[in-house]
Amino acid sequence: MGDRKRYPSDVSDEQWALIGPFLDAWKARRVSVSVSGRHGDYDLREIVNAIFYQNRTGCQWAYLPHDLPPKSATYYYFALWRDDGTDQTIHDLLRCQAREKAGRREDPTAVVLDTQSIRAANHVPAATTGKDAGKKVPGRKRGLAVDALGLIIAVVVTAASVTDNAIGIRLLDKVTEHTPTVTRAWVDAGFKQDVALHGAVLGVDVEVVKRSDTKPGFVPIRKRWIVEQVNGTLMLHRRLAREYESRPESSVSRTLWASTANIARRLTGTSTPSWRHR
Repeated sequence: MGDRKRYPSDVSDEQWALIGPFLDAWKARRVSVSVSGRHGDYDLREIVNAIFYQNRTGCQWAYLPHDLPPKSATYYYFALWRDDGTDQTIHDLLRCQAREKAGRREDPTAVVLDTQSIRAANHVPAATTGKDAGKKVPGRKRGLAVDALGLIIAVVVTAASVTDNAIGIRLLDKVTEHTPTVTRAWVDAGFKQDVALHGAVLGVDVEVVKRSDTKPGFVPIRKRWIVEQVNGTLMLHRRLAREYESRPESSVSRTLWASTANIARRLTGTSTPSWRHR
């Protein structure tokens, strides 16, 4: 980080002690040169700081501060880690640590599924977007599977026109592929019978948790409230508040990095000031 002034989104020394070893091992395995033609030209901690800064503030690539790595280097590593699965690996390993710290086993046995429709910016390709027929939101839809601690197990990003049913099936496929310990899933009424049938094929018991119509005002819904909380926490990362990414895969990566930042703070007992200034 050198002598530059610290940004609130920068990883702390304690957080880097969690993330750094994975990237050091990744770098040691790399045999190709960096984007500038010089291997190791940029400090990987500063690359992560740039990704976290953009995630948290929602700024455009060209508006990254001059004392952070430039767009060319930051995007190079962002895309590389997206495509080779490094972002997923770091996230999942930290998630396992968070579960162990909470006295849980590394992998969960139950998940909660939900979707959220996000409006897309004008430059996002029309071929990868659509309109949510129910919520009338044009853009993309983010599907999450989270555990009982609110830790993300799987992410799916599609056009907003894709049904919750189709997204639920894709989420279950990802969950069982990477976390075969899961045997139960809770969903809302937007997920139809096909999801339950697909879950049965995969060995996952899918239960619909319905909203109560008897109590006025906001009422937390049993089992489902945790995924709503996760969606709210992700919105603190302004890059996720609107769909800016040209590729859905980049949106998935953005979600994983936002979750990684949240988990790192959970593991180290630190916090990042909100962008909501009072």
